Amino acid sequence: MSNTRNIVSLRYIDHDVMPFARYARAVVSPVMDKRFRTTTADGAVVEFGLVRHALLAKVAAGLLRYEDICDAHPELMRAAKNLGRRTGETCPVCDEVELVEVTYVFGSRLPAGGTCPATRAELLKLERREDPVQCYAVEVCVGCSFHHLVRKWSAGARRARRPQSAQRKEVGE
Repeated sequence: MSNTRNIVSLRYIDHDVMPFARYARAVVSPVMDKRFRTTTADGAVVEFGLVRHALLAKVAAGLLRYEDICDAHPELMRAAKNLGRRTGETCPVCDEVELVEVTYVFGSRLPAGGTCPATRAELLKLERREDPVQCYAVEVCVGCSFHHLVRKWSAGARRARRPQSAQRKEVGE
């Protein structure tokens, strides 16, 4: 995917209204790419890109300090270091480290703190459960502890298929 199509020219931004815009840069996030989205979501996938943009704009405008947004929990940092999947995007705060994405899944018969699937296959297995689950994808910078919720979606609640031979017996009786 080419980044040149998605870059917004800063010439068209009124710098009196948005003085921080001159420091902004357009970034195409591979996290938002369709290849990374879930295929088993049974409802809407809620993306939080606009919230992230507004948060970073407040930091650029001096309304928030870096310490206010770079405060990831130690458990989230541990999961990011050990289980995180690279996004291909540099951290918008420190511009030094590549962001990683951590997915948490919550539902009945799962640990109270949720579970972090290590692979795509584990995530798909959790999404195809009979019980409903809530999935959350969080982007994390392991360098400066920046973190932000990228998207959330509902999955699961699938009915188990009965073997066809059992279905035929009922129909034939």
